[in-house]
Amino acid sequence: MKNEYDLIVIGSGAAGLATAITAKKRGLDVVVLEKEPVFGGTTALSGGVLWIPLGPHGRQQNPADTREAVRRYMMEETGAFYDEAAVEAFIDNGPKMVQFFERETAMQFVPTLYPDYHPDVAGGVDIGRSILAKPFDIRELGTDMARLKPPLKTITFIGMMFNSSNADLKHFFQVTKSLTSFLYVAKRLATHLKELALYRRGIAVTSGNALAARLAKSALDLGIPILTSTPAQGIQMDGERAVGVRTGQGTLRARHGVVLACGGFPHDVKRLAQAYPHVKRGHQHLSPTPVSNTGDGVNMAEQLGAVVDIRFKDAAAWMPVSRVDYGKGEIGVFPHLLDRYKPGIIGVLANGKRFTNESNSYHDVGAAMVRACEGQKETAMWLVCDKATLARYGIGFVKPAPMPIGKFLRNGYLIKGNTLAELAKNAGIDPVGLEQTVREYNVGAVKGEDPAFGRGRTSFNRYLADPANQPNPCVAPVQAGPFFAVKLIMGDLGTFDGIQTSVVGEVLRRDGSAIASLYAVGNDRASIMGGNYPGAGITHGPNMTFGYVTGNHIADRAGAAA
Repeated sequence: MKNEYDLIVIGSGAAGLATAITAKKRGLDVVVLEKEPVFGGTTALSGGVLWIPLGPHGRQQNPADTREAVRRYMMEETGAFYDEAAVEAFIDNGPKMVQFFERETAMQFVPTLYPDYHPDVAGGVDIGRSILAKPFDIRELGTDMARLKPPLKTITFIGMMFNSSNADLKHFFQVTKSLTSFLYVAKRLATHLKELALYRRGIAVTSGNALAARLAKSALDLGIPILTSTPAQGIQMDGERAVGVRTGQGTLRARHGVVLACGGFPHDVKRLAQAYPHVKRGHQHLSPTPVSNTGDGVNMAEQLGAVVDIRFKDAAAWMPVSRVDYGKGEIGVFPHLLDRYKPGIIGVLANGKRFTNESNSYHDVGAAMVRACEGQKETAMWLVCDKATLARYGIGFVKPAPMPIGKFLRNGYLIKGNTLAELAKNAGIDPVGLEQTVREYNVGAVKGEDPAFGRGRTSFNRYLADPANQPNPCVAPVQAGPFFAVKLIMGDLGTFDGIQTSVVGEVLRRDGSAIASLYAVGNDRASIMGGNYPGAGITHGPNMTFGYVTGNHIADRAGAAA
């Protein structure tokens, strides 16, 4: 470790690495500091999707998409927080960022079939704006393979990752019904078991683990040191200018800038009590983000006079989660990304009533859950289904048949009742309310209809459902017992509120002036989405794009000063 660099980046997620790589390619001497002993941050645990309107992959899928449509969609989605300058910069630079990384680095993307999350809103589209990190063999990292943050345990199967495009899962759901799927799954399992025997981890990574690995590979290939187990303890100032970072190993000097990319504040207990409505009420919150994301970046910036206000109605990307007890004191967090979309699974509150369209995005369901539980003793919902639906799709951490369910019944994760009334009693749900809800729901569900909430109405509702279930991939009745339920509480995928910055990432004071040479990217920077969640990848897409913008801006300033 040297004592001085041109640029110091604090954080090794997608935003921080994108900034570092861009600046390095422009000729700057860059170092990345990482608090944890492994690199990748929240990115390594994520779905690895980027929302990049009008990008090269999306242009091939949807050549009719236009800048005007994107602008209109952003205006509709962000409302009072629409930032014209930032949105225009995002639209301009998103495609450039993708082209740069695919041309100059190990980063590669593939298109997805994701619709926007609100495709029926003006400017929304059914395809062409979300891309995905291409799967990656982490043996290419060499000895640094051991420093890659492993994926979230709860969303792997014996450590094997599934692709966010949903292709793998379709085969796993059909394993007992299709010879093609059976052979596909058998091959995947055999390959994975061989990897575990040789490397003690899966080496064919997908989703966010592939995004983090490809970016780390690109940075390391360029000679950018990623100093793990090196938490930043403060920003070194020379008057009004950031000139370095204090660490446990001493102070590192930065000739041209310091970039905060610490992942927001999803585990900053004090700030959460200000920002999250349900936490203010004293209700439980369980985030699957890295526990090291304790708001270091926003706290360091705030100490220097930066603005870190809680402005958005929804300060984070909500994710309903369930608590998984592995035994021996090990607790996991399961994000409910897929089960809510499946026909025959409904979500109810403690009163037994449905409260939203279960096939909306995790953020939309989470926002509805936060509001519906105001004044209640807890912010919670229960996913409910019958035996046939459980066997077909699984629910939460419980896998479909033929995987056994006994241990989940014994540890209380999966709740069972031979009748709806018995299920309600065992789960702590109002039995009269649940029986009435299922009775009313089934009237329309047997015809594939959901007059109460319009489930299955949009292309996004249907995307993660079951196309074999007709006439509505999202809707089927809850019929023959025994019945089952899993309890969900609120979690998040990362924070939306954050440090106020200029378009190029300069950290701003309350009077609008910039703290010289101090920048923020990623979840440390306030989201341009204004607390809404318009589509798959609206975190990584802007984060990498503005990392690219910030890296270029710093390089431009360094060149001008030379």
